[in-house]
Amino acid sequence: MRTMGFWNNKGGTGKTSLSFQTICAFASQNPKARILVIDVCPQANLSELFLGGQEHDGGKNLLVLHGQPGRQSIGGYFQTRLPKPFDGAGIAVANYVSKPSDFNKVIPRNINLLAGDPLLELQANAISTLANTQIPGTNSWIAVVSWLRDFISSAEDDYDYCFVDMNPSFSMYTQIALAACERVVLPVTADDSSRRGIQNAMSLIFGIKLPSEIYAQHNFHTRMTDGKLPLPKIHLIVKNRLTQYIKVAKGYAAVLDGISNDVKSILSSYPAFFTFSKVKDGIKEIKDFQTSGVVAFARGAPFVSMVSGTLSVASQRVKVNKDQLDENRAIVSDLAKSLW
Repeated sequence: MRTMGFWNNKGGTGKTSLSFQTICAFASQNPKARILVIDVCPQANLSELFLGGQEHDGGKNLLVLHGQPGRQSIGGYFQTRLPKPFDGAGIAVANYVSKPSDFNKVIPRNINLLAGDPLLELQANAISTLANTQIPGTNSWIAVVSWLRDFISSAEDDYDYCFVDMNPSFSMYTQIALAACERVVLPVTADDSSRRGIQNAMSLIFGIKLPSEIYAQHNFHTRMTDGKLPLPKIHLIVKNRLTQYIKVAKGYAAVLDGISNDVKSILSSYPAFFTFSKVKDGIKEIKDFQTSGVVAFARGAPFVSMVSGTLSVASQRVKVNKDQLDENRAIVSDLAKSLW
């Protein structure tokens, strides 16, 4: 199974809406592909989108999954691993996975979901404690960081592609998610904090430019390497939410150029950490989705199946322009084709 993650340790980059639209576009382009979406985020915003969004009871539908016996979510799965953290055998994948199109008819039928769960925050301390437990003959950190790898391995015969959405953090459950990914899409916006976010991401995942050698022995990169687990590779850096105009505004251009230059420098020094060899092949520019994006987010509607016209959002009637919707559909379609 091919596994792709969406992550940035900085919030506000539009990751959730971008991943939702891109995954649905990919599923639409590949109708015979069996797709698993894993939401490793306590806010579970992506899950709510798949389950209907604000307008179609996405939050209530998520609670339905949480109320199932054993809890049909990532939190339910982790809950079963806590008593036996070092044994990944016999995982009943189907107990935790749902089909979002049963709740939200506009979602492609070939997508299944391991929903997000606020329980992750409560589980985080226990998971971290287990990962750092000293047991002779057992690499506890590797065993715990492999929880999602175990789940995906158990689902290998049932799915072709897996997409993992992660929240903007580097908590233990985020590391569990990253450890399961072959590739990572890194969304950024046109601001200096996003530029620093790329540098931080490279430090967190690959141990590049750590402030002190003290951090090296406990770094994600070092622990993954020592445990002989493969590191994910940066596959795309998506400059997201750009100005709606055809040319990027001058106020953003310098920052965006700075991001490209930073990537070029890191790529030159550490090519093994990327799937691309030229910066132009690894950077995508995405314009702001504007009104149609807001409506899509509220209604849990992917562009691939969304219709234009006047639609309801929060008891208001909002007009979605056809040309704008068609343009957004083309943008995410192009991005989806670049995932593999």
